[in-house]
Amino acid sequence: MVATPDALRLARERGYDLVMIAPASKPPVARIADYGKLKYELAKKEKEARKSSKSGTIKEVKLSLKIAQHDFDVRVGKTVELLNKGHKVKINIMFRGRERAHVNLGRKVMDRLIEAVAEFGKIEAPPKLEGKNLSALLGPVKK
Repeated sequence: MVATPDALRLARERGYDLVMIAPASKPPVARIADYGKLKYELAKKEKEARKSSKSGTIKEVKLSLKIAQHDFDVRVGKTVELLNKGHKVKINIMFRGRERAHVNLGRKVMDRLIEAVAEFGKIEAPPKLEGKNLSALLGPVKK
């Protein structure tokens, strides 16, 4: 343990700064370091942590009740691609007009898509009817 004036003198002699590491502890902890370099390294770590975190990105794939097989296959491929990139995918089926009377058919289409991408994504929010939209949320499977 070194007194504050002695630590300041030592830091100045070496051409560095006296940086507080843990000011709340008893006694406070400080270290001799280059403050600019320390600040730069902390900013770099923060930026790297933000870059690796992709949990906030949600992409949407829209389907319709009367979707053709080829169009369905394209949506499955796109969903798999997005899940492999680490995005969450919201699957959305919009019911128009009299289609709202056939929500069960929409659920079948939704279940087909969920089953087709089962090895790449897991259900985070099960299919739910919100107004005239049926939507579910898929998250990527950790490998």
